[in-house]
Amino acid sequence: MLAGLEDAGLRLPGFGVTRYGHGVPLAHYELLEAGHPVPDAASVSAAERALQLARGLGEDDHLLVLVSGGGSALWCAPWGLKLAELQELNRALLASGAGIAEINAVRKHLSRIKGGRLAQATRARVTAWLVSDVPGDDIGVIASGPTAPDPTTFAHALRVLDRYSIKAPAARAHLSRGAAGELLETPKPGDPLFARVGNRIIAANADLLRAAARFWEEKGWRTLVLSDRFEGEARELARFHAALVQAARARGFPLKPPFVLLSGGEAAVTVRGSGRGGRNQAFLAWLAYFLGADGVWALAADSDGIDGNSDAAGAILRPDTLARAAELRLDLREHLGRDDSHGFFDALGDLVVTGPTHNNLNDLRVVVVEP
Repeated sequence: MLAGLEDAGLRLPGFGVTRYGHGVPLAHYELLEAGHPVPDAASVSAAERALQLARGLGEDDHLLVLVSGGGSALWCAPWGLKLAELQELNRALLASGAGIAEINAVRKHLSRIKGGRLAQATRARVTAWLVSDVPGDDIGVIASGPTAPDPTTFAHALRVLDRYSIKAPAARAHLSRGAAGELLETPKPGDPLFARVGNRIIAANADLLRAAARFWEEKGWRTLVLSDRFEGEARELARFHAALVQAARARGFPLKPPFVLLSGGEAAVTVRGSGRGGRNQAFLAWLAYFLGADGVWALAADSDGIDGNSDAAGAILRPDTLARAAELRLDLREHLGRDDSHGFFDALGDLVVTGPTHNNLNDLRVVVVEP
């Protein structure tokens, strides 16, 4: 998202872009809407407009860039392949189980705006304020780092496609040319251009976890914040959380119940079925599976209000979830088998639907461990 300022009645050029349905009125600037998590023609138009604005600035100008999660799709300037091919590749990457840093390494090398190329496109001084939705708060990964140096390479991007068996012939042809030295690499750490670029993270997942811990502690609960950097399969993340719950109840380790486990980061789901859901709903479904009758109260949700390909932010797990599912003849294994965590929690009435939250600080997981 680009923005400007008004001073003494002088309107400085700028605009914003967000996902469809998430727009709000702005007093002085136009706010566009575009595709997310898969880019569309509006994403291309927004990226071209941003590049045009940046190229038109001189050495005495100052470009302010407001960046948040989702920018990888909202700003899309395809390089070396058509939009339809890039859309197909994005869908394959999102369903592959790849981590966000891996996905964005590919995106950066198929784009004319990502991987520091927006900063490269202007002569102006650049200040970027970032809201982080990625584990570790790497400025090169947030929105694919339009103003950040990029340590990854064309060869790195090709290895990601190999690792997850993604064919994408047009993308592979372009990346192979780059790996052979026929195309200009993204600007790297140490590039002199970044002497005039400042990147600053103003909010992150750790802030969300601190706020959640403060909320529970004010209510008299002990809290254990596990990490803001969890990645990997939602199934394995759920297995880990379930093991902590079981150890706490059996041996009082790492804490003796009652207490609240908090964690953040971004899990992944390798999609093999045709159901609906997202990483947070999948996490809770697997948590129910691993805990069985030893149920807990738990919440898992995406802070932007949208979890995967559903209209829910996430869901709530209750101690009696499996008992109520049995009464409704819901087969948890069957839902997990076709990646339909959304259908499971929807039937139970346990979805969390917030609508747009106008923020994106990655995921929040809360597990209330009672005796």
